[in-house]
Amino acid sequence: MNTTVKSSTTAAFLVQAAISFGISLTACAIGIAYLPVGGWIRAFLGLAFLYAVTSTFTLAKCVRDRQETATITGRVDQARLDKLLAEHDPFRAQP
Repeated sequence: MNTTVKSSTTAAFLVQAAISFGISLTACAIGIAYLPVGGWIRAFLGLAFLYAVTSTFTLAKCVRDRQETATITGRVDQARLDKLLAEHDPFRAQP
């Protein structure tokens, strides 16, 4: 029962996602830096932006962990069902 789970994402998709994230992060940082407002407002927007980015990472991790837990639970249930079906003999007399 040592089957490996194949990842559904390709290397090209991972690279595209990383590049897209880097570009969006850089564009927002440049936009906040060149915004025609005072330093306090710029600092507040920068902190809000960093908070949004870290919250996004946390949410993505929670969703991934929940999906992995559901997958493992499904595997255990499937293994139990396979064992019951393998041990079942329909021709044996039931008490």
